Amino acid sequence: MAIPKGFTQMSIPADNAFSMSRWQLGKRLFYDKTLSVNNTISCGSCHKASLAFSDSVALSNGVNEAAGTSNAPTLANVGYQTSYTRAGGVPTLEMQVLVPIQEHNEFNTSILDIVQKLSADTTYQSMAQEAYSRSIDPYVITRALACFERSLISGNSRFDQYYYQGKSNALSAEELQGMQLFFSERTNCSGCHSDFNFTNYRFENNGLYQQYSDSGRMRFTHLESDRARFKVPTLRNIAFTAPYMHDGSISSLEAVIEHYNSGGVAHPNKSALIRPLQLSPQEKASLVAFLKSLSDYTFIRNKKFKNE
Repeated sequence: MAIPKGFTQMSIPADNAFSMSRWQLGKRLFYDKTLSVNNTISCGSCHKASLAFSDSVALSNGVNEAAGTSNAPTLANVGYQTSYTRAGGVPTLEMQVLVPIQEHNEFNTSILDIVQKLSADTTYQSMAQEAYSRSIDPYVITRALACFERSLISGNSRFDQYYYQGKSNALSAEELQGMQLFFSERTNCSGCHSDFNFTNYRFENNGLYQQYSDSGRMRFTHLESDRARFKVPTLRNIAFTAPYMHDGSISSLEAVIEHYNSGGVAHPNKSALIRPLQLSPQEKASLVAFLKSLSDYTFIRNKKFKNE
């Protein structure tokens, strides 16, 4: 896998080193609706390549039109994440797929039932042997999917061209103004959305509500100090991944900026970085323009990632 300029090397488990045979098997599984109980949805149903592997609705539907419980995040650069799900309850990418598989409002099945279905497919058995030297089983399925998903690397936005590749004319004057605001102490946007992937991978409360229906990180830690804290998302390709927030409750980038400009609402766990910013209309527009410069069109148009 090619690592873009400015990115660090990705940490990959020793038992799941990248190979084309593993990648091809993972891609086939990613788009296979057999992974759901009634063969109607796949991973690609909620993580669409044209949307930077996110979805266009607040909550994606699972089998039998069951409503999801959180907004489907982008899978761009997912291999760099340090934990998975919005509340960070899964420690590895290999384990992540087990969550949608067993969730009643997603795939509503079990990994063993999937193995039973796929075992009858001679193509899958052949691909499993080539990729992992064993029959199709939970080990093969979880690792092949992770291998494919780690290849979803996005690092060729106009911001990257300007900041990492040295193309001085890649950003407009408005976008440059927005970039300066983004990285300034005045806004502190980069306090949470930091480093090359525009996230610190931590869990924060951004003052979205006073009362949350989702307890967030607290669900796993059982600490009141983690109530309504959610993983800070990457901002890469954010123009493609509306609606926003853990529950998809904000529909536009302009509205996102308005939320942060207001300082949010009171909550015991709200980040100290969230406070009224008093941005002018021009400054808000420049921030939106900068966020749009994080769009990587080569990534969303890359045919090798699509189900073609």
